[in-house]
Amino acid sequence: MSIEKQLICTRPAPGDEQAVPCARARVGVSACLLGQRVRFDGGHKRNDFLTGPLADFLELVPVCPEVGIGMGIPRPPIRLVGDPERPRAVGVDDATPDVTERLLSFARRHVAALGDISGYVLKRNSPSCGMEGVKVHDSKGTTAERRGIGIFARVLMETKPLLPVVEEAQLHDPVLREHFLTRVLVYHFRLPVAGM
Repeated sequence: MSIEKQLICTRPAPGDEQAVPCARARVGVSACLLGQRVRFDGGHKRNDFLTGPLADFLELVPVCPEVGIGMGIPRPPIRLVGDPERPRAVGVDDATPDVTERLLSFARRHVAALGDISGYVLKRNSPSCGMEGVKVHDSKGTTAERRGIGIFARVLMETKPLLPVVEEAQLHDPVLREHFLTRVLVYHFRLPVAGM
């Protein structure tokens, strides 16, 4: 049986050998990946695997941190600048708007309210949602290194270190996809443990 089919499942009740229906695992997803037009340019980055096969097996919970802090659609794009370990999120064309603290505050509130979420799919290279290799520009904006983590993604992964997290590009690799979905399934049925 494929891991996707196992996500719609039955599990035995305590002390009962018969299986009972169980709720679908809830997975947070960068909203643009679900086809929501929330990107800075008013577009989306719909991912057919997420909106197709996985939507049948998981409850997908969309979030866009930039929209969550009140940035409009469309809006001036942001980028990361400064120290890759603690970058600032500022405007690309005009660095005056610094939305770092607003993104951090949103991320802390959102992560604290996650409830029974069992995984997260983040948008690759996003200054808010990228989980690795996000461009971080120097203070002059002339050079960039791919060593950053998006502001929202960093809070999510630091606060919930055991939560299965993946970028959408990794879902195209069958081995990485199976690994992620297996971890989601295990997390979904976990016993309460500190840090989860």
